[in-house]
Amino acid sequence: MNLENLTTERRNQETMNLDKLTIKEALDKMNQEDQKVALAVKEALPQIEPVIESIIAAFNNGGRLIYMGAGTSGRLGVLDAAECVPTFGVDASMVQGLIAGGQKAMTVAVEGAEDSRELGQQDLVDLALTDKDVVIGIAASGRTPYVIGALIYADSIGAATASISCNKEAEISQYAQMPIEVDAGPEFLTGSTRLKSGTAQKLILNMLSTISMIGIGKVYNNLMVDVKPTNEKLVERSKRIIMEATNCDYETAADYFVKADENVKLAIVMLLTNSSKEEAVEKLNQGNNFIKNTI
Repeated sequence: MNLENLTTERRNQETMNLDKLTIKEALDKMNQEDQKVALAVKEALPQIEPVIESIIAAFNNGGRLIYMGAGTSGRLGVLDAAECVPTFGVDASMVQGLIAGGQKAMTVAVEGAEDSRELGQQDLVDLALTDKDVVIGIAASGRTPYVIGALIYADSIGAATASISCNKEAEISQYAQMPIEVDAGPEFLTGSTRLKSGTAQKLILNMLSTISMIGIGKVYNNLMVDVKPTNEKLVERSKRIIMEATNCDYETAADYFVKADENVKLAIVMLLTNSSKEEAVEKLNQGNNFIKNTI
């Protein structure tokens, strides 16, 4: 295995003396390196856009978004998928994260799991992948066999495929219909891809899930109107969202929150259109679940 040509494995000439720096100097240097990440992601926006378009199309056709990765890359995919449930009120099956080695690999490294193409394919078989789904392989190095095996299988059954790597001309890009490549330069700490590479991947995953959810009506203005009020904090946030969306007072928001059976989007439509709950449901159905189409 030849890693010497990978940006993520090269030594950073700006951080050769980390062990001699003061804490303040190390912080300044790390912050300087981190600032390069967002600019590198900006250059990849033209590659990210068609992936989001594909995800929206899949969601509208009953398909799912599946993230695949190993180590830090896999954990970031699992995290992004898990956050979609409370933020956007979707079923846990709609966005899923798979990590080489299974759930135990979230906290403990599973030796050899990422080196198996067969395991990547089998995890998608077990998930009953279909041609309606989108599979996104995540690998900082851009060469993880687990991810490559998943992408090959997904493509073979007609699913849409994309990849996220932190090296140019990455190997996994050859197996993805829509490759995303970000080069933020060598890591602050040589080879530690949980740092700048992980940050780049997180920024991209934020874009993929959030903007895709906007594209299917999960957002009104800049408010998360399909939030699930699963705890006291989220109940209060739900009421504030209703207030912000309709310019009503707290008491009215709380009242309609109850009338709408704690469905924030429904409460907003009821208030904005002066409708009953049943009428608001019909308006949303006719408006393809977008509040903007009901007013």
